[in-house]
Amino acid sequence: MTSGGTGAVVPDGGAREGDDARLSVWAPSGLGEVRPGDDLAALVGDLLAGAPPGDALAEGDVVVVTSKVVSKAEGRVVAAADREQAITDETVRVVATRERPGQPPLRIVENHLGLVMAAAGVDASNTPDGTVLLLPLDPDASARALRAALRDRFGLDRLGVVVTDTAGRAWRDGLVDVAIGAAGIVVAEDLRGGTDAHGRPLSVTVTAVADEVASASELVRGKTAGRPVAVVRGLGRYVGDDDGPGARALVRPSADDLFREGSAEAYDRGYRDGFGEGFREGSGNEPLPAR
Repeated sequence: MTSGGTGAVVPDGGAREGDDARLSVWAPSGLGEVRPGDDLAALVGDLLAGAPPGDALAEGDVVVVTSKVVSKAEGRVVAAADREQAITDETVRVVATRERPGQPPLRIVENHLGLVMAAAGVDASNTPDGTVLLLPLDPDASARALRAALRDRFGLDRLGVVVTDTAGRAWRDGLVDVAIGAAGIVVAEDLRGGTDAHGRPLSVTVTAVADEVASASELVRGKTAGRPVAVVRGLGRYVGDDDGPGARALVRPSADDLFREGSAEAYDRGYRDGFGEGFREGSGNEPLPAR
């Protein structure tokens, strides 16, 4: 694998023209509840070691684990009563807030990982009553550690690991799983400078490979089935023998981010800035009302 200009990793070659494209994804059951201090690599290794022969971990496979089990094993668990303070502590920048009658305000924030998420990623689902989970402190480091342990246990050189979490999207309803940690896998395939199937130049296409792997795995893991681990097979061209840059390379730099604020927040700031530049309410020069 070689490093691309975006800081992501780019494969040395893709699937050959004329080859069939095939992807297999499965999620074994039986991991059980993960608790603080558990050896997650040993638990995941035991789970995968019990697979039938056709599903035995192989070169080029990608192991996908949810951030929840990583957080549990790493002790990133706090009392539910402290949820709002935990969100505040995990926040480095507020993007938007919305009041909700009878509930704490909805907060869309940037957390210490650079991720923009609701509630800073603090989550009360799939965790014991009375607790909430924080995201791992360093999901890329968690992915690297899990990858190293699984490579040693199964005698593999080329193995990818992706740590996922659920997130919303700026332009669409619904939630998807995205990669917040990664090791051994191309996280973004930079196709800029190449051509499409009709020979037209590609100037903006960078495919978020690790996010697509995360979303594919969620389709078989499910949200409520108690299967936090999946294996993805068929993407060997994206899997290498080094750790790579990790999922942090997918975080968009602030200078390129067109969604730094919520719409109401951007309007309010523009309105205030306008008055600072000498506009006066009622002069006809004030900003248009938000719609």
